[in-house]
Amino acid sequence: MSWLEQIGMAAFRQLDPETAHGVALKALNMGLTRLPGEITSPRLRCDLAGLALPNPLGLAAGMDKNAVALEPLSRAGFGFLEVGATTPRPQEGNPKPRLYRLPEDGGVINRFGFNNEGMEAMATRLETRPAKAVIGLNLGANKDSADRAEDFSRVLARCGPKLDFATVNVSSPNTENLRELQGKAALEALLRGVLETRDGLARPIPIFLKIAPDLDEAEIADIAEVAGTVGIDGIVATNTTLSREGLTSAHASETGGLSGAPLFEKSTAVLARLFSETGGKIPLVGVGGIATGEQAYAKIRAGASALQIYSALVYGGLSLVATILRDLEALLERDGFASVAEAVGTGR
Repeated sequence: MSWLEQIGMAAFRQLDPETAHGVALKALNMGLTRLPGEITSPRLRCDLAGLALPNPLGLAAGMDKNAVALEPLSRAGFGFLEVGATTPRPQEGNPKPRLYRLPEDGGVINRFGFNNEGMEAMATRLETRPAKAVIGLNLGANKDSADRAEDFSRVLARCGPKLDFATVNVSSPNTENLRELQGKAALEALLRGVLETRDGLARPIPIFLKIAPDLDEAEIADIAEVAGTVGIDGIVATNTTLSREGLTSAHASETGGLSGAPLFEKSTAVLARLFSETGGKIPLVGVGGIATGEQAYAKIRAGASALQIYSALVYGGLSLVATILRDLEALLERDGFASVAEAVGTGR
């Protein structure tokens, strides 16, 4: 991390977390952050459900909810970007404060509740998206929707023509009863509807499913079965957790989803179990607690074909992207892997 980034990070920590988030996006758009551009190599290049990625490390949904900083983020070294979550209608989300740093634990708790400007604003911004970047959208449902399953399809139909992939998010803990859509029958019906909408696009795109880490083995098996039955293109494992085990920070008791370092072991265990249940036949995206090259490598060896980060950037800044990728490449080379794909699932 450069001295300039250190000063900026110190300044952000003096602000409340949600304000700091907004300021960070504005700083990106003002060109106040040094960005490395594309980071790639023959060893880092990889494929995710037919998407050719310069490297496997993507930006998770949540940082750029409304696609206001796509151009600078496309030059930040990520292999791909996911924006959103986006709902059909704009919504405010839950009351503030709703975002908390847990510095002693390296974690973050949020209870945003799908706050976003809605699919029309998202579609407008995607019209001017960077052409060369791989960009996906996290699909959400309005809190007061009469048909939440239909909401996912509506957002995809409106925004899909400007996307490279989309993710069905039924695993956020911050919208009441949303996780009930992870049940076997409800999930199958929802995904069939989304895939039907996808197939109607002029340029069909991969559809991923994002799942919670708070699932038992039977629930993971059900999700794997449904994913295989309907033909989903990939699974993102995982979203935030409701667990508070082992936390020491002052805000540990706040309600919401916990992300960052405390999530690493739980999310990686779900990832490994999912890889086993799917027999490695469905691409997996490993998310949760990645802050080092070693952790990125562990996710890949547990079964991830690609990765995403977000919370670690709160503590490590955007320069962390290049650091993780440099160290990941060194680990792949050390163990004799010529590509990311060769290492997937080898640690089981």
